[in-house]
Amino acid sequence: MALDFLAGCAGGVAGVLVGHPFDTVKVRLQVQSLEKPQYRGTIHCFQSIIKQESVLGLYKGMGSPLMGLTFINALVFGVQGNTLRALGSDSPLNQFLAGAAAGTIQCVICCPMELAKTRLQLQDAGAARTYRGSLDCLAQIYQKEGLRGVNRGMVSTLLRETPSFGVYFLTYDVVTRALGCEPGDRLLVPKLLLAGGTSGIMSWLSTYPMDVVKSRLQADGLRGAARYEGILDCVRQSYRAEGWRVFTRGLASTLLRAFPVNAATFATVTVVLTYARGEEAEPEGEAVPAASSGSTLAQPSSL
Repeated sequence: MALDFLAGCAGGVAGVLVGHPFDTVKVRLQVQSLEKPQYRGTIHCFQSIIKQESVLGLYKGMGSPLMGLTFINALVFGVQGNTLRALGSDSPLNQFLAGAAAGTIQCVICCPMELAKTRLQLQDAGAARTYRGSLDCLAQIYQKEGLRGVNRGMVSTLLRETPSFGVYFLTYDVVTRALGCEPGDRLLVPKLLLAGGTSGIMSWLSTYPMDVVKSRLQADGLRGAARYEGILDCVRQSYRAEGWRVFTRGLASTLLRAFPVNAATFATVTVVLTYARGEEAEPEGEAVPAASSGSTLAQPSSL
């Protein structure tokens, strides 16, 4: 269990390093003004950030997800595994329920972490910047708005994470079974990479409109007066001003990010477990009925 946790953390770090530039682009596209859009699309946003802020601009706010990574992986792996065992069988429905439970619990850390990440990604560069880092951002928000401010966007985060984690683990289970992922298969790693990447894409597609709402709520008030009174008001105002397409803003960069992030996570987890365990047998695979023998790779984090 401890080794699986460490391998998952290492995989999550790799995923953040690969995917954070895409996440920065996604957030900026989601919250930009329709009247005065700063970016024409995903590629233009990439080019503009690099030109104005250098490559480092793409990694703004990365400290926040890296800081929360250990705790999030601990919650995801622990809650998903224990829930699956408590449900008694490794069925597709139970995979969804266990994943949804994991997604719900990890919101406690995920919401403040993403709030800091979003604020840092949107702040001006240079001397005009408001926050010096993730901890300073959360500290300033807490001083001004209290605990409620630190947890801004919690309900929208719950509405996003609960079903998306369920879809993630369900898709991963279905794809790995369909591909016949078995220990000793020389194509095991490519199959797991494909399964993880596909799962990441499906999980984002399942709840992406709610992610747009969450980003707007967490960025609200950063540059001027707050506009939204809550989730429904944000949905109503956004749709009225920009139509249904507003809920797909940044989707291209998100899907471009989803596959390599999950591929990097899986590859790192596989390498860590391979070097750490070698040819050692994995007895915990017998604990879950009807599961594939490589149970340690059957419960990845979708970070």
